[in-house]
Amino acid sequence: MDKTKTKSKNKSKTNTQATPQFSAETYLFWFRNMLLQRRFEEKAGQLYGKQKIKGFCHLYIGQEACTSGAVSALTKDDKWITAYRDHGHPLALGTPASAVMAELFAKQTGISKGKGGSMHMFDKERHFFGGHGIVGGQIPLGAGIAFAEKYNKTQNLCICYMGDGAVRQGALHEAFNMAMLWKLPVIFVIENNGYAMGTSVERTSNVTDLYTLGEAYDMPSEPVDAMHPANVHIAVSKAAARARAGEGPTLLEFRTYRYKGHSMSDPAKYRSKEEVEEYKALDPIEQVKQNILDQKFASEAELEKIDDEIRQEVEEAVTFAENSPFPDAAEAYHDVYVQKDYPFIMD
Repeated sequence: MDKTKTKSKNKSKTNTQATPQFSAETYLFWFRNMLLQRRFEEKAGQLYGKQKIKGFCHLYIGQEACTSGAVSALTKDDKWITAYRDHGHPLALGTPASAVMAELFAKQTGISKGKGGSMHMFDKERHFFGGHGIVGGQIPLGAGIAFAEKYNKTQNLCICYMGDGAVRQGALHEAFNMAMLWKLPVIFVIENNGYAMGTSVERTSNVTDLYTLGEAYDMPSEPVDAMHPANVHIAVSKAAARARAGEGPTLLEFRTYRYKGHSMSDPAKYRSKEEVEEYKALDPIEQVKQNILDQKFASEAELEKIDDEIRQEVEEAVTFAENSPFPDAAEAYHDVYVQKDYPFIMD
């Protein structure tokens, strides 16, 4: 099957279009936010090649609009959870690049104290609940977080990201059923970059329009052209309003693309150069940059200055990580159990 044609067909089915209705402040936020993720991941890839970063490493290059557009649509009290391609999410939420980089270096100053590495990032202050290495494992957790918000009668929600490969997990269907049954305030997001590891969606799923999986549970579901943050913002805003109104979950299929392999060990030979170039022509950062220039929100020189500032921020993050200490061996025994004075927990 011609993969490029299939993907192009899928893109034409999305029902949101980027519009110029957003302010200069929002466009510049998207530009800076996505560019930080891009420059960070480019540097992470370089450092992995130098063996400064070891273990697993899954880069987010190409998918930055999936996080930036959602951040601008949600509140700081909303909860986030995702799979193991998770460097971009905390960066989008405002976690210091130094803390994320230090975690990649397995240092004590890392966001997970050096114990999580690339796949297990957490930031309690910014309500980021990971970073999960088990495929699909975060889906019922996301529903559970949303249940807690409903139980505590807040107006907060949980946005739960997953890859297109995770939709074949049974936990997804159990979580979808309970989320609809209890009308939980959760936004389920499938980041469909076309490939589960090295296998295309068409080779692993009879259903290629993945958003339709929610229809079996009467869950409002729609595809989103996630190569532009404006489309993501619009779709997430709509889903958030539904969740806060007590109407339950929404399933969004973010149609996106990763320019690199599944992980740093993947040469990505299963796709053509033409396919990659087709998507690079739709690069989310370049689209936003052009919107900014067309609407005269900033000049080329001002955007270059932002890029220079971000590059410097990333370099400082590397220096911080390199100079930070490794965790003490005793750290392995910390954060294993929650210390709470509950009557049903025995000493």
